Amino acid sequence: MAPRPRVFITGLGSVTALGLGVDALWGAARDGRTGVRELALPRIANQLVKRAAHLPDFDAPSHLPPEVLRSTDRFAQMAIIAAREALTDADWNLAEKLGPRAAVLVGSSIGGATTSDIEHFKFYQSRERTDPMTIPKVMPNAAASQLSMAFGARGMSLAVSSACSSASQAIGLGLMLLRQGMADRALVGGSECLLTPATFRAWETLRVMTLGECRPFSTGRDGMALGEGAAMLLLETEEAALARGVRPRAELAGFGTTSDAGDIVRPDAAGAAGAMKAALADAGLGAHDVDYVNAHGTGTILNDRSESEALRRVFGGRLDTLAVSSTKPVHGHTLGAAGALELVITVRALQDGIVPPTINWLGADRDCIPDPVPNAARAIAICAAMSNSFAFGGINASLIVRKV
Repeated sequence: MAPRPRVFITGLGSVTALGLGVDALWGAARDGRTGVRELALPRIANQLVKRAAHLPDFDAPSHLPPEVLRSTDRFAQMAIIAAREALTDADWNLAEKLGPRAAVLVGSSIGGATTSDIEHFKFYQSRERTDPMTIPKVMPNAAASQLSMAFGARGMSLAVSSACSSASQAIGLGLMLLRQGMADRALVGGSECLLTPATFRAWETLRVMTLGECRPFSTGRDGMALGEGAAMLLLETEEAALARGVRPRAELAGFGTTSDAGDIVRPDAAGAAGAMKAALADAGLGAHDVDYVNAHGTGTILNDRSESEALRRVFGGRLDTLAVSSTKPVHGHTLGAAGALELVITVRALQDGIVPPTINWLGADRDCIPDPVPNAARAIAICAAMSNSFAFGGINASLIVRKV
């Protein structure tokens, strides 16, 4: 059997609560600076939770032409800007179309939530004219289709919606596509903008959001902080990258995904452990080869306990010294985009040899990992790293990157 082609990550891009660009995201994650801030919701705002990781001064008209603005929701706009940065980072000439051998796969748990909220308010309350572009804006495949059009990618265009594992599964499917020879390169990632009054209130009623600080794996943790944002990565086969003479940032070496087939909201450690083991096997690595894990780490009681148990099942006694951290207190839980944001951070950690901290940590919890790199970054040599995403619906996804 012929060896599988290697797949490289050649470009990174992001739009987050920390601002435009990967440098802003990575700098904040490394230095432990949060993008969680006061959130002023429009129209009807009766929330108890008043903070989220949002980008209040996101100025789409400064970055996109009027014809694109007229047909896009906030989540697609952020995806386009992040993708443009990823292509630029990969030294791709933006005047050149990506062509028929390029795919686009974008994860989002909902799609155009901002437009949906505005248009529903018009219909039920204000009686204003409905935007005729409402459907093209809200459909979950809008970001993937807009990216295909913006950059001339005429291969597979796919929207992936699997709650908080959406972006990680989109990236993993992109890896599989390139390995199968169905494309030479793929724009992959996720985008999510769900900070609307009704959606925010719906999350609040689940009782998984904190009124204070998000504290993954810490004693005193009581919930997550929602966020918005997008992150995109350019994947290329080794052959395609070498032909362009581009220097890769990392190798995307492994992908594993499982379904708990259990409770719709309660996580299962066995399913999460299965995804991590599958990713390791796919990468041809053992648990001892992983130097850093970017955890799903939401800061909720059940998720952190379950993920800690899953990590113990995979890494055993080595977990006591393994570098594991969660960056969600920095960029918020961006739901369908989370896996992409966190993989971008993981790649930068791999390149720079710095593990970003888990901020807001108060002390060890007996049900959680003992040392989540609390409050301050740690410099270590990283040859291989794992990024985890675990979602409502029992959908688990793990990605592994390796230094090149």
